[in-house]
This record gives sequence, C-alpha cells and structure tokens, in this order.
Amino acid sequence: MTKRLSRNMVAAYLREIGIDYVLVPARRGAEAANPPAWEGEETLEDIRNEVVACRRCPLCSGRTNVVFGVGNPRARLMFVGEGPGAEEDRQGEPFVGAAGRLLTKWIERIGIARQDVYIANIVKCRPPGNRAPLPEEAAACLPYLRRQIRAIRPEIICTLGAVALNHLLGNNDRITRARGNWRDLDGIPVLPTYHPAYILRNATREHEVVADFDLLAQRLRSG
Repeated sequence: MTKRLSRNMVAAYLREIGIDYVLVPARRGAEAANPPAWEGEETLEDIRNEVVACRRCPLCSGRTNVVFGVGNPRARLMFVGEGPGAEEDRQGEPFVGAAGRLLTKWIERIGIARQDVYIANIVKCRPPGNRAPLPEEAAACLPYLRRQIRAIRPEIICTLGAVALNHLLGNNDRITRARGNWRDLDGIPVLPTYHPAYILRNATREHEVVADFDLLAQRLRSG
C-alpha cells in the first residue's frame, strides 16, 4: 500500500535534496485571506512550530515568548525589523510599543491597514537589554526569516534600521546612505529606511521616512 506523504514530509524532503521552494502562482482576493495548502509548500505555521522549540542560540534562555511575526500571510508588503523589545517579548508580537505605534501610523498614511502587511524581525527572541543581536545570533535566526519570506512571497520588503538591512542583505552599509535606495533580495525589491525607534529619538528625520513610504506606495501602485 502506498503511504500518502504529508505536506511537511514533502517540504523536508525537498530541502534535503537542495530544493528550497517551488514557485506557485500569486494569490489575490479572497484566496489571499485564507490561502489554500499547496502540495510541498511550507506554511508560516510549519515554520512557527519549529521556531517555538528553537534552541539554536543563547537568546532562547531569556525569552518570555517567541516573537515570530504578524500580519497577512500573503502580504504584498513585508517589514523586517531588528528584534523584539520588552513589550514585544511580553506579548509575543513585533512592534507593539511606541515604535510599533509609529510604524502603524506610517503604514496607514499610505492607505494600507497594518493587518494587510506582514511584520517580522531578524531575531525572534529578545536580546538582553534590547541590544542589537550578535552576528552569531542573527545567523542562527536568519534561515527562519528567509523561509518566512519564501512562504509569504511579498512583492516588496522594507527593512527598518541598519541591523535589519545589514543582516538580511549581508552588507555593512550605513542606513543614512542606504535609506530610500532600492536594493534586491532574490528578485524582491528591498527599500531600507530608518527604524521607528530611531525616529522617536530623532523626530526631525521623520520626513525622510515619509518620503521612503511614498516610494513604497508608488511601487505598490505600479505593481
């Protein structure tokens, strides 16, 4: 008798033989809100189940909650930040404090509801004292983020701050020079901008972020 393979088994087998993902048609409308399962396709829930049990780096020992990500699983626009802070660690959701409220304001300004985008971080556990993640911590967590990106298949990614930019794209660019300039990640346009926490301390630079979000809106309209 032939045993039917589960989606998770197929996905694990494909990764084992070097196939990271299989392209499938983009979904729109009602399907985007409740996307069907495709044979061999890894879902966000599959990835989350691994992350909640992760012990790849020492950050796991100090977490209250894994901060996996939040939003539309078929979002056209995805935001990537640095890592969870105290409030994010408490609630298990990224960008829920003052910086999160500012990010929500920027998103809504360009006519998009927060729940229609997807928000994640470089690391899923809070670094002690809200410090930047160490290179080895980011390296341990990046495979999860890249799998999230493949599962969501966003049309655009916006990185928030230098840490997200440098780790996701593997460079050492300064955010003051990189912001507002389009980059590329495996064919996905990436726009770096400042982290909301930076703008809370440097409010005179918020107009630069507003300009960057206008670029995001223009790209979404043209797409």
